[in-house]
Amino acid sequence: MGLLNRLMEAVGITAAPAPEPAPTREAASAQGADEPGWRRLSGDGLSNQNDRDLSPMAQDRMQKLAEYLWQSNLLANRLVELPLAYLLAEGVSLQCKDEEHQKLLNAFWSDPINNWPLKLTPRVRALGLLGEQCYIANVREGDGFVRLGYLDPRQIATVVADPDNPEQPIGVVTKRDNRGKQHKYRVVVLGEDEDLFSANTARIRAEDFTDGECLLYQLNKFPNGSRGRSDLLGQIDWLDAYDEFLFNELDRIGYLRAFVWDVTLTGADPEAVKKYEKEFTAPAPNSTFVHNDTVKLEAKAPELQAADTSESARLLRNHVLGGSTTPEHWFGGGGDVNRAAASEMGEPTFKIYTGRQNFLKLALEEIGRFVLWKAAEANGKKPDWAEDKWQVTAVFPELVNRDVTKFAAAMVSVVTAVVQMIDAGLLTEETALKLVADVAQRFGQDFDAKTELEAARKESADRKAKAAASDVFRNEPADLAAARAERDAAGVGTKGAVAAGEDGNQVAA
Repeated sequence: MGLLNRLMEAVGITAAPAPEPAPTREAASAQGADEPGWRRLSGDGLSNQNDRDLSPMAQDRMQKLAEYLWQSNLLANRLVELPLAYLLAEGVSLQCKDEEHQKLLNAFWSDPINNWPLKLTPRVRALGLLGEQCYIANVREGDGFVRLGYLDPRQIATVVADPDNPEQPIGVVTKRDNRGKQHKYRVVVLGEDEDLFSANTARIRAEDFTDGECLLYQLNKFPNGSRGRSDLLGQIDWLDAYDEFLFNELDRIGYLRAFVWDVTLTGADPEAVKKYEKEFTAPAPNSTFVHNDTVKLEAKAPELQAADTSESARLLRNHVLGGSTTPEHWFGGGGDVNRAAASEMGEPTFKIYTGRQNFLKLALEEIGRFVLWKAAEANGKKPDWAEDKWQVTAVFPELVNRDVTKFAAAMVSVVTAVVQMIDAGLLTEETALKLVADVAQRFGQDFDAKTELEAARKESADRKAKAAASDVFRNEPADLAAARAERDAAGVGTKGAVAAGEDGNQVAA
């Protein structure tokens, strides 16, 4: 396949020699090729050391191909960019209830080096393409301010797991640079090593990983796998095949439009045919071709017997789109989809996007807590992660603009119904509020019915008390009320009577 060879050449992959007569292609680092000397772009490539990871060569190859396809393949580009638009288009922020902690988070988020508003989108894009992201933590002495550097996942040689818990990464080892230097970073875990790891693991982290700390986030891996995988890994072959199919269609279209002039000379001998061939000039468009009945000129077009390939293109495209849970109509293929069907078809996709959003949310919240932890450590404090003031919330935009009109109508109906049932003695106030809370969740409001009911009752009582206190016609000051009572008891008239107020001023009674 010509495109495949160009693709491999572009990313720097060269073909390795193979014994004759088998054809040659890229050297297979994985076991179990489909045919001798041949293997797919996404071939199994599993490491002999850990069959839940790709081999180092296959890992590097996967990342190169994913980057290349994102740049050169329109379908691959859309599969990466569409989720980004839904997840990040309106921006993301870190929030904390404590004002001082919020200032720290704002300073970290908008720092000119960190610059998360600008760098978040390319970082999330690279996370999906490469399957992992690693940030080197640079902590400033004195105040513990954190700045994050970027470690290219293609520079990672090994991710080391806890010997006592293969699910927990404890260190990252880089490939050697041009000077033969290799770096070893401790993976950040929020807490003291002595409290979290065994003595042996704490010793390994302290003695072997001495080049600093890093934050590591990985996708599409088994719990005891060491490396993340690209979102495009399972689709690389099909994305390449789709591109190859379209290029072949371009060639076929060109062939179908080609034609030749067929000249028939009746009764001519070979010498006459050769002479006519040398003298013949194909007529130009809108020109005149004059001949006698011994010459016949016809335009001949190829008959390739090629059926319409649109269905084949759709089948191949939908195979790729289905693998990424992307509806066909999102990529310009309307088919028989109407508005109602399109709305239902999008729900599985949004569930997938919600799962990715939750992953990013947890990652950013951990980064935010790390920022607070280092600032507290510089001040000799120790965070209590159970307290609200140490909690960080990553706020993402809504994936879909909600149609709130139907929910608003439902809210009115539910409130009317529960009020009537409470008045009739058929429903408790707490249960009624739970029913209202179910509808309120559709608006993005989530609350506990019991807590909300107690707060509402207290607020209502406070509001009534305040209203009663401000009613001057029904509430007479205590000293005036006492003076009036004395006068009434003594039979003194009210005309001209005065009483002293609390401030000593005389007030007409």
